[in-house]
Amino acid sequence: MKVVCSQTALSSKLAPLSRVAPSNPSHPILANILLQAEGGRLGLSVFDLSLGMQIWLDAEVKVSGAITVSAKLFSEMVSRMPNRDIEITAEDTRVILDYGTGHFEIQGMSAEEFPALPNLDDIPPITLPANTLREGLHSTLFAASADESKQILTGLHVTFEIDRLEFAATDGHRLAVTLTEQPIPTALSPITIPAKSLKDLERLMSKQDSEIMLRCDPTQVVFDIGTDARITSRLLEGQYPNYRQLIPKTFERQVTVDRLALSNALERIAILAAQKNNVVKISINASEQQLNLSAEAPQLGEGKEDLPAQISGDSIDIAFNVKYLLDGLKVMDSTEVQLQLNSSTQPAILRPLGETQMTYLVMPIQIRN
Repeated sequence: MKVVCSQTALSSKLAPLSRVAPSNPSHPILANILLQAEGGRLGLSVFDLSLGMQIWLDAEVKVSGAITVSAKLFSEMVSRMPNRDIEITAEDTRVILDYGTGHFEIQGMSAEEFPALPNLDDIPPITLPANTLREGLHSTLFAASADESKQILTGLHVTFEIDRLEFAATDGHRLAVTLTEQPIPTALSPITIPAKSLKDLERLMSKQDSEIMLRCDPTQVVFDIGTDARITSRLLEGQYPNYRQLIPKTFERQVTVDRLALSNALERIAILAAQKNNVVKISINASEQQLNLSAEAPQLGEGKEDLPAQISGDSIDIAFNVKYLLDGLKVMDSTEVQLQLNSSTQPAILRPLGETQMTYLVMPIQIRN
């Protein structure tokens, strides 16, 4: 194998791949990156048997071929090389990097040992606009659990309906659900995809405007991003919670408030709330048509802030984990948000007022007067 490509292009493609390659793999070959030179392109692939990523870049292919080399070492070396063309040559199991003033050799491994990434090319794809998928991921992924003992909750649940996609994530304390209008030509069963895989997908498609092709079977999902990138992921097994039954149908109280004003006020209150349990108390004052935010940190101090709001229903005091509220507000882009609730012990709903069909449920924290 002999191929010439730009250092800048190669380094930028290696960055997301190096994050996926496992540092302590079950087999040494899984710590490697597969290099494939063919058809005027250089392919780069990593795979840990659960999550796989493949990216192609334009290159001058002098001799077609393939080899694997340490993903960490190869990525670090290329990132520090000067901005000029690099010639990559494979001789037996050695990888030689040459850029005129520099010459490096790295010990590689045969490409034949590298496991093949799933492709599911025989399954008809669902075509999604990049913006649709990006919106669904951005507004829900943050609510997935990081607790590996609750494995099914570490994923994002995707439901396919005739004219829409539904994305849902929960960690047991909050729930984010987003609906996106999207015709689905093929009936598919719901799937639960590891949030880690989707965060890598989200980064990879951050500047993409091309369509995304999704294919899945009962155990795997494959995302093709244009013609230059692919992500594959094993699906999570198990029954996802029936989250729809947790969302109240009616509400006794409704509060409309400026999103940015609420977010900024909570950021200030959070400084004190972080000193003890992250609890923020919200007093909904119907007679004054305002929200009173407060937090206390024993022996350190207390903070209060008032915000104008449009309130329907009776006054009430309720408390939340301030981090959960801020996480939800950060992914909303509307001018105003609506807080809907029934009592201080039942789930509250936060929604953006606008085109995004997002529902964010947060469990309150019990407070003592």
